[in-house]
Amino acid sequence: VKVKIPFGRKCLDAVLSIPEKALTHGVILTHGAGGDMNFPHLVSLAACLASHGILCLRYTCKGLNLAYRTNAYKTVVEYLKSSDEYNLSGVFFGGRSMGSRAAASVVCQAPDNDDFVQGLICLSYPLHRPRLQNKLRDEDLFFINAPVLFVSGSADDMCEKNLLEGVASKMKAPTKIHWVEKANHGMEVKGRAADDIMMEINTQVLGWVKE
Repeated sequence: VKVKIPFGRKCLDAVLSIPEKALTHGVILTHGAGGDMNFPHLVSLAACLASHGILCLRYTCKGLNLAYRTNAYKTVVEYLKSSDEYNLSGVFFGGRSMGSRAAASVVCQAPDNDDFVQGLICLSYPLHRPRLQNKLRDEDLFFINAPVLFVSGSADDMCEKNLLEGVASKMKAPTKIHWVEKANHGMEVKGRAADDIMMEINTQVLGWVKE
Protein backbone atom coordinates (compact mmCIF):
# COMPACT_ATOMS: atom_id res chain seq x y z
CA VAL A 1 0.00 0.00 0.00
CA LYS A 2 1.50 3.34 -1.05
CA VAL A 3 1.05 6.23 1.37
CA LYS A 4 2.18 9.85 1.58
CA ILE A 5 3.19 11.07 5.03
CA PRO A 6 3.04 14.87 5.54
CA PHE A 7 6.46 16.25 6.54
CA GLY A 8 6.80 20.03 6.76
CA ARG A 9 5.68 21.48 3.46
CA LYS A 10 6.06 18.25 1.56
CA CYS A 11 5.24 14.56 1.86
CA LEU A 12 7.41 11.50 2.37
CA ASP A 13 6.70 8.64 -0.03
CA ALA A 14 6.20 5.38 1.82
CA VAL A 15 5.08 1.82 1.17
CA LEU A 16 3.37 -0.39 3.74
CA SER A 17 3.79 -4.15 3.46
CA ILE A 18 0.78 -5.46 5.38
CA PRO A 19 0.51 -9.04 6.66
CA GLU A 20 -2.65 -11.02 5.98
CA LYS A 21 -3.25 -11.91 9.60
CA ALA A 22 -3.82 -9.63 12.58
CA LEU A 23 -0.66 -7.84 13.62
CA THR A 24 0.72 -6.32 16.77
CA HIS A 25 4.22 -5.22 15.75
CA GLY A 26 5.83 -3.33 12.93
CA VAL A 27 9.22 -2.42 11.49
CA ILE A 28 10.23 0.90 9.93
CA LEU A 29 12.98 0.83 7.28
CA THR A 30 14.75 3.60 5.42
CA HIS A 31 17.66 3.84 3.03
CA GLY A 32 21.22 5.14 3.11
CA ALA A 33 22.64 8.44 1.84
CA GLY A 34 22.05 7.42 -1.75
CA GLY A 35 19.11 5.51 -3.18
CA ASP A 36 15.58 5.30 -1.85
CA MET A 37 13.10 2.93 -0.22
CA ASN A 38 13.26 0.64 -3.27
CA PHE A 39 16.82 -0.44 -2.44
CA PRO A 40 16.59 -4.23 -3.10
CA HIS A 41 17.60 -5.29 0.42
CA LEU A 42 14.85 -3.16 1.98
CA VAL A 43 12.19 -4.43 -0.45
CA SER A 44 13.24 -8.02 0.20
CA LEU A 45 13.30 -7.60 3.99
CA ALA A 46 9.89 -5.87 4.02
CA ALA A 47 8.33 -8.74 2.04
CA CYS A 48 9.93 -11.32 4.35
CA LEU A 49 8.69 -9.58 7.52
CA ALA A 50 5.15 -9.11 6.18
CA SER A 51 4.95 -12.77 5.18
CA HIS A 52 5.65 -13.62 8.85
CA GLY A 53 2.96 -11.35 10.30
CA ILE A 54 5.03 -8.20 10.88
CA LEU A 55 3.89 -4.95 9.29
CA CYS A 56 6.68 -3.10 7.51
CA LEU A 57 6.80 0.54 6.49
CA ARG A 58 9.65 1.67 4.27
CA TYR A 59 9.99 5.28 3.20
CA THR A 60 12.15 7.61 1.14
CA CYS A 61 13.78 10.73 2.54
CA LYS A 62 16.35 12.35 0.27
CA GLY A 63 18.85 14.45 2.18
CA LEU A 64 22.34 14.18 3.58
CA ASN A 65 21.69 16.17 6.74
CA LEU A 66 21.38 13.78 9.69
CA ALA A 67 19.11 16.10 11.72
CA TYR A 68 16.74 16.39 8.72
CA ARG A 69 16.73 12.62 8.24
CA THR A 70 16.10 12.14 11.98
CA ASN A 71 13.15 14.55 11.96
CA ALA A 72 11.67 12.72 8.98
CA TYR A 73 12.05 9.44 10.89
CA LYS A 74 10.24 10.88 13.91
CA THR A 75 7.38 11.96 11.63
CA VAL A 76 7.06 8.42 10.28
CA VAL A 77 7.08 7.00 13.82
CA GLU A 78 4.29 9.39 14.86
CA TYR A 79 2.32 8.44 11.75
CA LEU A 80 2.41 4.75 12.75
CA LYS A 81 1.86 5.49 16.43
CA SER A 82 -1.28 7.52 15.79
CA SER A 83 -2.72 5.17 13.17
CA ASP A 84 -6.03 3.64 14.25
CA GLU A 85 -5.96 1.41 11.20
CA TYR A 86 -2.96 -0.65 12.28
CA ASN A 87 -3.09 -0.23 16.05
CA LEU A 88 0.46 -1.46 16.69
CA SER A 89 1.68 -2.10 20.21
CA GLY A 90 5.34 -1.69 19.31
CA VAL A 91 7.72 -0.99 16.45
CA PHE A 92 11.33 -1.85 15.59
CA PHE A 93 13.25 1.10 14.15
CA GLY A 94 15.46 0.08 11.26
CA GLY A 95 17.56 1.54 8.51
CA ARG A 96 20.44 0.98 6.17
CA SER A 97 23.70 2.93 6.44
CA MET A 98 22.79 6.61 7.07
CA GLY A 99 19.19 5.50 7.60
CA SER A 100 20.34 3.39 10.56
CA ARG A 101 22.07 6.45 12.05
CA ALA A 102 18.78 8.38 11.79
CA ALA A 103 16.95 5.44 13.41
CA ALA A 104 19.55 5.32 16.21
CA SER A 105 19.10 9.05 16.81
CA VAL A 106 15.35 8.64 17.22
CA VAL A 107 15.68 5.63 19.54
CA CYS A 108 18.30 7.49 21.59
CA GLN A 109 15.88 10.42 22.09
CA ALA A 110 12.93 8.21 23.07
CA PRO A 111 11.95 8.19 26.77
CA ASP A 112 13.10 5.08 28.67
CA ASN A 113 9.53 4.04 29.41
CA ASP A 114 8.39 4.21 25.77
CA ASP A 115 7.10 0.69 25.10
CA PHE A 116 6.47 1.58 21.46
CA VAL A 117 10.23 1.32 20.82
CA GLN A 118 10.91 -2.42 20.60
CA GLY A 119 14.44 -2.29 19.26
CA LEU A 120 16.87 -0.96 16.66
CA ILE A 121 17.94 -2.73 13.44
CA CYS A 122 21.15 -1.37 11.89
CA LEU A 123 22.00 -2.68 8.42
CA SER A 124 25.53 -1.62 7.39
CA TYR A 125 25.82 0.93 10.22
CA PRO A 126 28.40 3.51 9.02
CA LEU A 127 30.56 3.60 12.16
CA HIS A 128 33.24 5.69 10.45
CA ARG A 129 34.12 7.12 7.06
CA PRO A 130 36.42 5.00 4.90
CA ARG A 131 39.95 5.10 6.36
CA LEU A 132 38.86 7.46 9.18
CA GLN A 133 38.72 4.89 11.96
CA ASN A 134 39.76 7.48 14.57
CA LYS A 135 36.46 9.40 14.16
CA LEU A 136 33.70 7.08 15.27
CA ARG A 137 30.01 7.89 14.85
CA ASP A 138 29.06 6.14 18.07
CA GLU A 139 27.72 8.99 20.21
CA ASP A 140 24.02 8.01 19.99
CA LEU A 141 24.64 4.30 20.49
CA PHE A 142 25.73 4.66 24.13
CA PHE A 143 22.41 6.30 25.11
CA ILE A 144 20.20 3.54 23.73
CA ASN A 145 18.40 1.17 26.12
CA ALA A 146 16.36 -0.85 23.62
CA PRO A 147 17.90 -4.03 22.11
CA VAL A 148 20.07 -3.47 19.02
CA LEU A 149 20.83 -5.75 16.07
CA PHE A 150 23.78 -4.88 13.81
CA VAL A 151 24.06 -6.66 10.46
CA SER A 152 27.28 -5.67 8.72
CA GLY A 153 29.70 -7.00 6.14
CA SER A 154 33.02 -8.25 7.51
CA ALA A 155 34.74 -6.32 4.67
CA ASP A 156 32.76 -3.08 5.15
CA ASP A 157 35.20 -0.16 4.84
CA MET A 158 32.84 2.00 6.93
CA CYS A 159 32.55 -0.39 9.85
CA GLU A 160 35.73 -2.14 10.93
CA LYS A 161 34.90 -5.38 12.72
CA ASN A 162 36.94 -4.90 15.91
CA LEU A 163 35.74 -1.29 16.24
CA LEU A 164 32.04 -2.19 16.10
CA GLU A 165 32.60 -5.06 18.52
CA GLY A 166 34.37 -2.64 20.87
CA VAL A 167 31.51 -0.12 20.70
CA ALA A 168 28.88 -2.85 21.20
CA SER A 169 30.68 -4.15 24.29
CA LYS A 170 30.46 -0.67 25.89
CA MET A 171 26.77 -0.12 25.06
CA LYS A 172 24.25 -0.50 27.88
CA ALA A 173 21.66 -1.93 25.48
CA PRO A 174 21.57 -5.68 24.73
CA THR A 175 23.31 -6.06 21.37
CA LYS A 176 23.75 -8.71 18.72
CA ILE A 177 26.08 -8.46 15.72
CA HIS A 178 25.77 -10.62 12.63
CA TRP A 179 28.69 -10.44 10.21
CA VAL A 180 28.03 -11.28 6.56
CA GLU A 181 31.32 -12.91 5.55
CA LYS A 182 33.41 -10.90 3.04
CA ALA A 183 30.52 -8.48 2.33
CA ASN A 184 31.27 -4.81 1.61
CA HIS A 185 29.24 -1.76 2.71
CA GLY A 186 26.65 -2.46 -0.01
CA MET A 187 26.39 -6.08 1.22
CA GLU A 188 27.97 -7.47 -1.93
CA VAL A 189 30.26 -10.50 -1.90
CA LYS A 190 32.34 -11.43 -4.92
CA GLY A 191 31.06 -14.68 -6.39
CA ARG A 192 27.95 -14.86 -4.22
CA ALA A 193 24.40 -14.28 -5.48
CA ALA A 194 22.64 -11.16 -4.17
CA ASP A 195 19.47 -13.16 -3.39
CA ASP A 196 21.48 -15.54 -1.23
CA ILE A 197 22.90 -12.63 0.79
CA MET A 198 19.46 -11.05 1.17
CA MET A 199 18.10 -14.35 2.45
CA GLU A 200 20.86 -14.50 5.08
CA ILE A 201 20.09 -10.93 6.21
CA ASN A 202 16.32 -11.53 6.26
CA THR A 203 16.71 -14.71 8.32
CA GLN A 204 18.85 -12.90 10.89
CA VAL A 205 16.51 -9.90 11.21
CA LEU A 206 13.35 -12.00 11.35
CA GLY A 207 14.80 -14.37 13.97
CA TRP A 208 15.95 -11.46 16.13
CA VAL A 209 12.65 -9.57 15.87
CA LYS A 210 10.71 -12.70 16.82
CA GLU A 211 12.91 -13.21 19.91
